[in-house]
Amino acid sequence: MKRLLVFLLLVLALGMTITGCSSNSTDEQGQKQTVELKLAHFFPATHPAETDLVQPWAKAIEEATDGQVIITSYPGSTLLKPEATYDGVVNGIADIGLSCYAYTRGRFPVLEVFELPGITYENSKVASKVAWEGIKQLNPEEIQDTKLMMVLTTGPGDLFTKQPVKNLADLKGMTIRATGLSAQTLEVLGATPVAMAQSEAYEALSKGVVRGNLGPQEVLKGWKNAEVTDYITITPFLYNTVFFITMNMDQWNSLSPEVQQAIEEVNEKYFAEVAMGLWDMQNEEALQWAVDETGIEVINLPEEEATRWIELVQPIQDEFVTKMNEKGINGQETLDLVKTLADQYNSQF
Repeated sequence: MKRLLVFLLLVLALGMTITGCSSNSTDEQGQKQTVELKLAHFFPATHPAETDLVQPWAKAIEEATDGQVIITSYPGSTLLKPEATYDGVVNGIADIGLSCYAYTRGRFPVLEVFELPGITYENSKVASKVAWEGIKQLNPEEIQDTKLMMVLTTGPGDLFTKQPVKNLADLKGMTIRATGLSAQTLEVLGATPVAMAQSEAYEALSKGVVRGNLGPQEVLKGWKNAEVTDYITITPFLYNTVFFITMNMDQWNSLSPEVQQAIEEVNEKYFAEVAMGLWDMQNEEALQWAVDETGIEVINLPEEEATRWIELVQPIQDEFVTKMNEKGINGQETLDLVKTLADQYNSQF
């Protein structure tokens, strides 16, 4: 009886060990399990966000995890709409999501600091690096319900207009497509913002519904804005949009520490080598195309004029600081951190 009891205890202990391994990405025979994850985003299947980032990144994760993690992309809003992507990941409709924080404005109040006007970003490398490093340091409560893989940005946006904008007088009363914080920025500068999706800008410009657009240079070619505008006013301090790639927390926690580490290493590699400069590639190509093929004229504001614009949007920064303080967060320290990082990386990139 003693031998039988010992034998039964050993069997029970072995069963518990196997069960423990199962929760650590192995099955009951100790074989590695495959986790298949769905990734939702709104970019077309032909967009560089899909072809140059998502697909190679997913393949690299599959290789780094020895096939334990397989990611299938659902581009073109086929799984989730842009504004529903983050909460869709939280709720498990998608396992991973790529979208913009700004599409659910108010949901991420701290992260609005990276899109405030008056902070100069020379390119998307700078803006992406500032956002990624800044988020790591701030680690705001508002993003703790998912596992953030990386962020990337458009970098600075410019004014694309039908008539030249060389000063504030030229901008006064001009109807310009913009949304969210960008709309507030233009209003402060004296323009008349008109809210609409980027996909609607071409028709609105061609029909004269608006006289300009505020956005990254890639829209000149990608959204054909250069065909319906004649001037570009360079404004590296008015615009920046932050995109996220984030994962459902339960799915993340279900992965073994070894698999998590492998994914983290891939994330850092693809952020540094692909994501942080993804929009620079598109912006440079689009600007060159617009100048060469459509003859669009590039306008650079004199330093004194640019300073006037920056001073006018200062209240938007002050408003951010006040809102953060009301939430018990030191708003000035948050803003100063981003400005310091911007200065650091503007000189580096």
